[in-house]
Amino acid sequence: MTNEGKATPNKCTSETMTGLPQLTGIPVAVMVAALSLVGTSIAPSEESQYSLDNQSKDEKCLSQDVTMETEHVSQQVTQSTPAVHSDEKSTQDKDETASDIEKHQDTPKSRPVSELIKENILQQEKLKHPDLTKPLETKPNGVLEQVQTVKVAQMLAAFDSHKKSPEKALERKPSVRKDMFKRVVRASKFRHVFGQAVKNDQCYDDIRVSRVTWDSSFCAVNPKFVALIIEASGGGAFLVLPLHKTGRIDKAYPTVCGHTGPVLDIDWCPHNDQVIASGSEDCTVMVWQIPENGLVTNLSEPVVVLEGHSKRVGIITWHPTARNVLLSAGCDNLIIIWNVGTGEAMIQLEEMHPDVIFSACWNRNGSLICTACKDKTIRIIDPRKEEVIGEKEKAHEGARPMRAIFLSDGNIFTTGFSRMSERQLALWNPQAMDEPITVHEMDTSNGVLLPFYDPDTSVVYLCGKGDSSIRYFEITDEAPFVHYLNSFASKEPQRGMGYMPKRGLDVNKCEIARFYKLHERKCEPIIMTVPRKSDLFQDDLYPDTAGPDCAIEAEDWFEGKDGEPILISLKNGYVPGKNRDLKVVKKNILDNKLSNTTEKTGPANKCASSIKNEAKLEEVLKEIKSLKDLVSSQEKRIIQLEEQMSKISI
Repeated sequence: MTNEGKATPNKCTSETMTGLPQLTGIPVAVMVAALSLVGTSIAPSEESQYSLDNQSKDEKCLSQDVTMETEHVSQQVTQSTPAVHSDEKSTQDKDETASDIEKHQDTPKSRPVSELIKENILQQEKLKHPDLTKPLETKPNGVLEQVQTVKVAQMLAAFDSHKKSPEKALERKPSVRKDMFKRVVRASKFRHVFGQAVKNDQCYDDIRVSRVTWDSSFCAVNPKFVALIIEASGGGAFLVLPLHKTGRIDKAYPTVCGHTGPVLDIDWCPHNDQVIASGSEDCTVMVWQIPENGLVTNLSEPVVVLEGHSKRVGIITWHPTARNVLLSAGCDNLIIIWNVGTGEAMIQLEEMHPDVIFSACWNRNGSLICTACKDKTIRIIDPRKEEVIGEKEKAHEGARPMRAIFLSDGNIFTTGFSRMSERQLALWNPQAMDEPITVHEMDTSNGVLLPFYDPDTSVVYLCGKGDSSIRYFEITDEAPFVHYLNSFASKEPQRGMGYMPKRGLDVNKCEIARFYKLHERKCEPIIMTVPRKSDLFQDDLYPDTAGPDCAIEAEDWFEGKDGEPILISLKNGYVPGKNRDLKVVKKNILDNKLSNTTEKTGPANKCASSIKNEAKLEEVLKEIKSLKDLVSSQEKRIIQLEEQMSKISI
């Protein structure tokens, strides 16, 4: 018995292994069904030549061989998934046929494998009809069942991967195309503007920036000086520093300290780099003359004091083309336009604004004014006719302050807040103020957006008070009209911001803008440059810009004349004259201007004007005579002092 038991496994193994290669030409599905029936073909019967012991051993070895071969076939099925066209139902039907054949184990003799294969083929054809399907019966022996479940799972996984992969590929194609369309960006030479803060040794340190709760820039810059509103005890003051005066500022550095209340706004004269105007809580406007090399001692006596407001003055802005014309707006809802040369209030715009005025701006040639009021209305005013020619109510529905500025093409750019306290920017056409050209929502910060506009490049820079970033936009004639370019971000928030005029920039470094950012204790310059490889002058970045020369005199403008800005080229850089500014200040600020009466007709007017001129001439002659007498007396005194000193030395 032992010898036979040892020989039978080798025999059955060899029979199964030698029998399988003959089935290589048969389809895979038929091979799977045939292998599932191999165990039933060698069934115990009465005429069997093996004993019971050998029979049990033969069944064990057959089951092991069947398991090995079915695993091998299942691997082939997973590798050849494109050729398989069956599903889970067909495999279950095959298992049903196997279970049905295993029921008929009373057959007295085993049949050849070829007959079993033919029978399987016939049964598969019959099973195509749904009426012939039978429920799957479980078998006590779990070896074949386990192999079949593994095989079904592998086949399902193969079919799922084969079905899903083309669908995923098809789904990805349109999404990739959409992304490609979204990535198309409008070409602009200012998209890659590079902002950079200067080093610490080029900043202005140890400055006590004003803490007044007023939404102004607190800083004014021109090609010579930078002016900063500071904290001052017992009144209002501001610093005037030459641009090269960087580093730590001494606490004893001289200031401009003539106001009796805190200073709220300052502005440099565009036609004279040594003249600056200031508005204060003491209800006055003062015009100051700064020495050519900066302050040496405290400056407390202004050149002109302009009195006419009954409440604090929060807005100061010079006329862009007319000499000595200054606009001031106060919390008394009043706008006054002054002739600084004579110290007179020429135009008073009353009863136009029912509430506090947030901003006021001249247009390109100074013929119109645009204002933003607390009543959420934007008004376009002709100051010489003293009438409102256009307005828009609820331009921004939020209650926070608005800003409005004129653009070079005549449109109006505004910043404000929505009803949900979202910061907005909008573009308006003065001829059709019913609907805006475009509106953009930015974020939900509380800081007021201060717009700074470059008319040469049509770029608007937005600096929010309390923000730590500067956003810049390009305004074009193409939708959406206001194009976001980029932003410059820093770590610390800004208390205020100064903007350098175009003639004060370094054209050799492709510098298109320079800001002076106010911190709590310092002022930090930020330089905006367009990266260019060439060292030559860039004509497209620096078109002709407004120069320091005025187009018309104050008297001409009040009579109704307008003048466009006189443009200059920056190809060789801007070099101011050495003594020209000082002479201009003396001529136009210190001396009273005579009104131009040459165009007036009628003998009565001519006689009246000649009488006035003669009276003023007599006054001037008297002043000159008194000055001569004073000089001569001082000369005599100096001679006497020199004689006394010579006697003492002897």
